[in-house]
Parts: sequence; structure tokens; C-alpha cells
Amino acid sequence: MKRRAAQADTAARSFRWRSAVVLALVLLCAGGLSVRALELQWLDHGFLAKQGDDRTMRVARIIAHRGAITDRNGEPLALSTPVDSVWANPQELNDNLDQVPRLAQLLKQEPQSLVRRVTSNLDREFLYLARHLPPEQAARVKALGIPGVNLQREYRRYYPAGEVSGHVVGFTTVDDQGQEGLELGFDQLLDGENGAKRVIQDLYGRSVQNVESIRAPRPGRDLTASIDLRIQYLAYRELKSAMQEYRARAGSVVVLDVDSGEVLAMVNQPSYNPNDRDQIKAGLYRNRAATDILEPGSSIKPFIIAAALESGQFHADSVIDTSPGFLKVANKVFDDEHPLGSVDIATILAKSSNVGMLKIALALKPEQIWDTLTALGFGQVTGSGYPGESAGMLSHFSHWRPIGIATLSHGYGLSVTPLQLAHAYAIVGAGGIARPVSFERVAGPVPGQQVIPRNVAGSLVRLMESVVTAEGATGKRATVVGYRVAGKTGTAWKSNAGGYSTDKYMAVFGGLVPASRPRLATVVVIDEPSGGKYHGGDVAAPVFSRVMTGALRLMDVPPDDLQNVPATTLVQSNDSP
Repeated sequence: MKRRAAQADTAARSFRWRSAVVLALVLLCAGGLSVRALELQWLDHGFLAKQGDDRTMRVARIIAHRGAITDRNGEPLALSTPVDSVWANPQELNDNLDQVPRLAQLLKQEPQSLVRRVTSNLDREFLYLARHLPPEQAARVKALGIPGVNLQREYRRYYPAGEVSGHVVGFTTVDDQGQEGLELGFDQLLDGENGAKRVIQDLYGRSVQNVESIRAPRPGRDLTASIDLRIQYLAYRELKSAMQEYRARAGSVVVLDVDSGEVLAMVNQPSYNPNDRDQIKAGLYRNRAATDILEPGSSIKPFIIAAALESGQFHADSVIDTSPGFLKVANKVFDDEHPLGSVDIATILAKSSNVGMLKIALALKPEQIWDTLTALGFGQVTGSGYPGESAGMLSHFSHWRPIGIATLSHGYGLSVTPLQLAHAYAIVGAGGIARPVSFERVAGPVPGQQVIPRNVAGSLVRLMESVVTAEGATGKRATVVGYRVAGKTGTAWKSNAGGYSTDKYMAVFGGLVPASRPRLATVVVIDEPSGGKYHGGDVAAPVFSRVMTGALRLMDVPPDDLQNVPATTLVQSNDSP
């Protein structure tokens, strides 16, 4: 019995001791945990909170949309539409490569190529997989729920007028930065500033909560262009029709507002659609009207006449003896198609007499011609600010020789752009006042500089009317029913490596309407027309006529020549609704 009692007492003491040890250990652990909890809560709280934020909190971009471009009447030329782009975290997607084939199928990409892109960029946390997806395609990608694959809202540029305004408006890069045309020239105005916000993301990188706004986005400002889309469509249609009819290589039409210098229309052929990036090639998107130079042929002759009138040596009724119909300068003979004898300046312009122009030019001092041509803007940019605009080529008069003056008098030895040539006609139409060319709509009167005397400009406009109205004149097909037209035809051989081609031509017509009080200055250029017709009066003048007929009606410009309108036309007009 005593033995059992001793054993029980020993067991009881052992149990109490073990219990005390266990309790001590529990209390010690609890104390340690409490100390550690206090340490984490008070001493390491900032560090741990930062670590947590670093793992779940991100700074996300808020994409700012680009400003819109509209025509002068508010019709859209360029808009930014919301789209989604697909991006991935290669490090996360690398753990789910088995799902890449499904993703590649939706993105219309080769699975192996997509895998290579992901695995070769494991050092990055952001990789674009596809840009600017249609909403329905982006929704299907999101529905896959692949870890590491996300969508980002962006904006894609859309051009409602397509190729009709493509050369003027230009286009942007995939990142919405201006690349050509007005998109490039006004990029700082149109471009917005992206914003930023702090967000919490889940395990798969999806934003689950907006925490704070860091910087609000600043959208780009809108641009109201000078273009009148109605006239732009009209010019585009007529130029394209002429290109097909004469099987020409290229062509341009420029329409300027005489009073403001605004570009109301500018079209080129061949054209391109800026909405289709496969068409964005240098040979197509180049704006020939502003960047390409040409020798203007006889369309330069009115400006030589302007120099003659300004010199005081010649007057509008001066008579020039062109007999015997040819003239030799240095070792080159210049002749007229038909001998004209003694004729006035109006006839010289109407019949485009090379001999008459040559005699006038050689009677002037070289600096007189040069001063007038430079005052009219030749050899310099128009001030439009259009990207890539060419200044043309006009050498200083100190380098001129008689043979050079002879060729210059009928449009060779200098180079101009269609825009430059239209600007010169606009200056004459404005009474000799030069205003900078503008691709942005202007409000109110536009100040200008008197570069040639008003009386000279007025006389020149009246002289140019003979090009359209005189018997046997070269510009008869530029007639606009109900309106007086002043202009000049031009037909120039194209230069080549060995001199000038004898079977490739540049057909030109430049003119003003209505001649009594010019509102529009227009230049039409047809490059290498074929099919038997190549003269400016046969090829370019009809395009001028059709474009101006529609433009004057659209602008509601009152007719100034109703007395010459056929009676049948007036009856039809009165009977129309």
C-alpha cells in the first residue's frame, strides 16, 4: 500500500512539474507573440504597409483623347474613338502558356510566335499583344480570364471622309501621335496629356478599386480646319474623273479663299484612305499639292505681265509686234504656233504667244521681274505652316542670262507647287494684297500686305478674262455659266535626265472667279495626261469649270455675267424647285 501511495505521489509531482513547464512554455510563446505583434503593429507598420501596397497597388494611366478635326462648317474630318488594347505581364503569362493557343486564336496570331514574344520578354512587366481591337473582340479576350492578360482603354483615330480628305488631314501613329498633314502640323494643339490614378489590383492584375486620382487627364483641343468638305468632295470627284478620262499619272486641285487665304479644298490623285494602314505608303500619302514642284508653263505668264505693267513701260492696251512669229535668243529659236503679227497684251495672253511674252520680258530689267515674282510668293513657302511644304525654286536675278529670261517668260527655269501658284493668283484676285495661306479657319478680316499695286492687279484680272472669252483663246473650256472667269492655261514639257521630254506634259489651269470681284482662286494640275489630249486648256480647264460651278453655287456667290447666260439655262433655273 505504501508503495502504491509513493508511486501516486511521485506521478502527481511529475504531472504538476510537466504542467508547469507546458504552462510556462505557452505563456512564453504567448508573450513572444504579443511582443512580436506589438513590434509589427507599432515598429514595422510603415514598412509592412508599404510592402502590401507594392504588391497590390499600381499607378494606372488615364488615356486622354486627341482633339477632333472638323471642317469649317463643323463636319468631322478626324475623330478619336475608344478602343481596347491587349497587354500582358510576361512573367505571369509564362506560368499559363497552355492557354496561349486560345488567346492567339482570338488575336488572329500564330501561337508559336506569341509564345516566343512572351518568353523572350520575361524581364518586363508590360508587353502589348494587340492594339486597338474592336469592342466585341476585346470582350472575348477578357472572357478568357487568362492570368497576366489585361485590357487597356485607348483611342483610335477615325477619318469619316476617308481618302477625300486624306492628303490634307494626314494620319497619326498607332500611339495617336501626328504623322502627316494637319495631324502633324497641329499636333501640339490636338495632342492631350494623359492622367494617372492609383488603383488596387487582385492576384490576376485586374483593377478592383480606385484609390486616388494623381493627375486628371487633359484632352486635346479641337481644330476647325479651313476646308469646306462640300467643295473638297466636289474637287475630289472632278479630279478623279479627269484622271480616269485622260489616263493621267497624277493630279492636284487647290481652291483658296481670296479674301482670307484659307484653303477651302486641296485634293490629289492618286489618293489613299488613312483608315486603312495598309495604304499608308509614301507614294500615296504625299500631299503633292504642297510638296511637289513643277515648271508651270504658260500659267506663269500673267505674273510676267504684272511686272511689265508695274514697270510703267507697258500698259494694258500696249501693242507688241510678234512678227514674223519666231525669235532667236542665243542659239535657241522660240516661236508661236501661228504668227499673230502686231497684237495687244490681252491677245498675247489669250493666244499664249511665246514671242510676245519673250519681247516683253527682254524689255524689262531682270530685277523688275524678280521683284514681282518674289512679291507674289515664288521661291518661298506660303506661310501655311503645312508640314513638308516646298518653297519651289526661283534663282536670283543676278544669275539670269537672256536665254534664262526667255525660258522664264513662258514658264521654264523656275519651279512652283500647285499651292504656291494658287496663292499667287489669290494675291492678284485680292487687288495685290498678300495674305498668308491658312489651313485653319480664320474669323474676321485677315490683314495683308500690298505687294503689287491695286491698279496693276485689277488690269491683270481684266486681261486674264480674255484667256476665257476671246475668239480662239486657249481657256475657252474654263467657262462658268453666269460668271466671269479670269485665268491662264499652261502646258509644259516635263524635264528628264537629258533635258525635256517631248511626249510627257504637265497640264495646268489657274484662275479667279467671279472676275468682277474675285472670291476663289483655283489651280488644277494634271500630270502626264494621255489619250491624245494634253494641253491645259483641254485637260485642266474643264476641271476648273466644273469645280468652280459647284463651289460658287455652294457659297451662294451672286452671278456677275447673267447677260451671257443662254435663255434656255435661265428658264431651267427658274423652273427648278
